[in-house]
Amino acid sequence: MPGPRVAPVVSIRPAVAGDVAAILELWSTAGAEPSHTDDPDALATLIRHDGQTLLVAVADRRIVGTVIAGWDGWRGSIYRLVVARGHRRQGLGRRLLGEAERHLAAKGARRLQAVVVASDPGATGFWRMSGWEEQEDRLRFVRG
Repeated sequence: MPGPRVAPVVSIRPAVAGDVAAILELWSTAGAEPSHTDDPDALATLIRHDGQTLLVAVADRRIVGTVIAGWDGWRGSIYRLVVARGHRRQGLGRRLLGEAERHLAAKGARRLQAVVVASDPGATGFWRMSGWEEQEDRLRFVRG
C-alpha cells in the first residue's frame, strides 16, 4: 500500500532566459488570457531588462507559477499572476503575490496596482480575498 502523497516543495526565484518556453507553455495551459506580448522575444527582453521583474514558482524542476512585478518609478504593477491548475488552492498564488509585493516595496513602490481579467471569477475572487480593492470608477486603456 503506497504512503500518503506528499506535495512537492515549491521554490520561487527570478526567471532566467532558459525559462521562456516553459513560462509561455504554463500561460497557455493554465488558461491565462493571451496577449500579443506573449512571445519568446518579448519575454526574453523583459528578463534581460530586469531579472527580478518576472518571478517563477518551481516544483519538481517545472515552472508551476509566475508573477510579473513591474516598477516604473511611480507605481508598482502586478501582472500575469498565473498558477498551474494542479497547484491551485495550495497557497502558491498568495506566496507569489507576497514575493511580488516585497520586490516592489524594496524598489520604493508605495502604491500597487494589479491587472486582472475581469471575466475570470477565480482571479477576481483571489484578489478580493487577498485584501485588494476593486476600483470600479477606473477604466484601463491600452494600445497595441
